[in-house]
This record gives sequence, structure tokens and C-alpha cells, in this order.
Amino acid sequence: MFTGIVTGIGRVASVAKRRGGGTRFTVEPPPRYGAFRRGESVAVAGVCVTALEAGRTLVADLSAETLAVTTLGALARGEVVNLERALEWGGRVSGHFMLGHVDAVCAVIAVVDLGGSWAFRFSIPRGLSRYVVRKGSVAVDGVSLTVASRRARDFDVAVIPETWRRTTLSRLSPGDGANLEIDLVARYRRAQSAGRR
Repeated sequence: MFTGIVTGIGRVASVAKRRGGGTRFTVEPPPRYGAFRRGESVAVAGVCVTALEAGRTLVADLSAETLAVTTLGALARGEVVNLERALEWGGRVSGHFMLGHVDAVCAVIAVVDLGGSWAFRFSIPRGLSRYVVRKGSVAVDGVSLTVASRRARDFDVAVIPETWRRTTLSRLSPGDGANLEIDLVARYRRAQSAGRR
């Protein structure tokens, strides 16, 4: 489980197609990020992956399903990604609860510099509209964000300078895709209310 508070920006060191449709990739974390444990869960651009080896470099396999529903299939050597280690119980929980199970890829529609903060507009992928609510939480490329406003097919979020500096959101431009995970609580409340009908 994750919170959407990015703990570092990593750089993709290698991407290799594997037999059966999957991909193995390696990510170099920033300096002093610490070593990964074999079997540890790590969010990469908001996608939960499993560390295959112990060491300073993250090595992970991506299934065909993950490649189909996230932006990780388009990663190339040298690109940067948001990293977050799994939540440790007993500490403060900032952001919101996330599983790293991306629901869909949303499109960046607009990025507006407001002179000290930024407004982003993202598309709402088909089938997810009921889960995106004003003042609700979403995760975009693994970053916990609050929905500032929404319309039928898109929503806006505000990005403060600290988030701009510490994440890869500053590298997004209109037309880019981003991994979208809807709020865990919204998902289960909707499922619960549908079950009562």
C-alpha cells in the first residue's frame, strides 16, 4: 500500500522485452535512496511492482496486463519516473491510501502556470467518471492529488511548487499520458452502494 507522497525520482537504466509478452526493466534511484529488498513492493509512476533482486537498483518484471493499462510500456532508457516505497505502519500517513493498481491512462489536456503554482487538466477515462469527485483524491503517476474541479469528461488539480519540484509532474505536457488510480475509498463505497440495490 502507498500514500502518493513521492520519495524520489528514478531514471530508467534498461528495458528488455521478455518471452511471453512481458518486460524486465531496471531503475536507478536517486543517491542515498537505500537498497531494495527482494520481494519488496515499490510504486513506479504509480504502478506497484515487485523488486526481483536485493540491491541499490530496482529490477522488476512487468506483465502484459500492466503494459496494456499503464504508461510503463512506453518507457525508454533514460526516462525519469516517480518512486515511492511501500507504506510502513506506525508512522504518519500523508496523501491518501493507494494500491498502485492503475485503473487507466488519462491524457494531459492542459498545464497552466499560475505564477507560483500550476493547474493541470486531465481527461477522465471511460468508465471512471463516477469515481472522480470534486475535493476527492486521485493518484496521477503515483502522486496524491485533490480534484479541484471536474466536468463531464475531464478534471483539474492544483500542483504546488513542492510537488512540482519533487515529482515528474513538471515534465508533463499536453498530449502526454499519465497513470491514473482512482481513490480506494470511492471505489469500495461505489461497489457497496451498487450491492445494496
